[in-house]
Amino acid sequence: MYLEKLKLDGRVAVVTGGGQGIGAACARALGEAGATVVIAELHPERAEASAAELVALGLQAEAMPLDVTQSAAVDKAADEIVARHGRVDVLVNNAGVAKSDVKAEDTSDDHWRFHMDVNLDGLFWCCRAFGRQMLKQGSGSIVNIGSMSGFIVNKPQPQAFYNASKAAAHHLTKSLAAEWGAKGVRVNAVAPTYIETPLTAFGMNECPKMYETWLEMTPMGRVGQPDEIASVVHFLASDAASLVTGAIVLADGGYTCW
Repeated sequence: MYLEKLKLDGRVAVVTGGGQGIGAACARALGEAGATVVIAELHPERAEASAAELVALGLQAEAMPLDVTQSAAVDKAADEIVARHGRVDVLVNNAGVAKSDVKAEDTSDDHWRFHMDVNLDGLFWCCRAFGRQMLKQGSGSIVNIGSMSGFIVNKPQPQAFYNASKAAAHHLTKSLAAEWGAKGVRVNAVAPTYIETPLTAFGMNECPKMYETWLEMTPMGRVGQPDEIASVVHFLASDAASLVTGAIVLADGGYTCW
């Protein structure tokens, strides 16, 4: 009974930014659970490579180029996926950016907008477009990738722009959950700690003092791995989380305990 709830057989899942890191891990997790996975990615070559890896494992996957900052393109992608597959059951909003270590007083308009365009606006365009499809069919699960930075202020790197974008994403998640809960669409978010991906390479590989602080601030004493976030995403996407909506699930190694 309980393992059955984790299966996604016959369902269609879309993962934005699924070409690498957390997104690629989420795509594999959902694919292994039985879903047909559409990897929507800004960089076509990454999307194709990620999809090819899943197909080589015997999973159902395909690539789709998508710039989430372009609302019209997002609407078109949602329509095309539904036309091809008949439905969309899961959306993982993973596309995100983080160019940290910039002081608030030195943050340019372009730097601020860059983070909001992807982390907040792009996330909403996707929630809106795919949410419309889910509302029509009366069911669906959206999982947004937020951040522990939506709860705390990171140290030692200044990144007010990123923190603000993720805090907004968390509240948007709750707002959509409240609006769509009675209509069969669940909306949740995962708030990860530092995960070993290309986005954290600047701290892990280039700034040893920064990395040392990250580990010191984390009770578990380590960064996370993409598959550890994908496991939480899989749970939230599945029927095992049928009573869960509006939740922001911290997967932070205990970071926010302190």
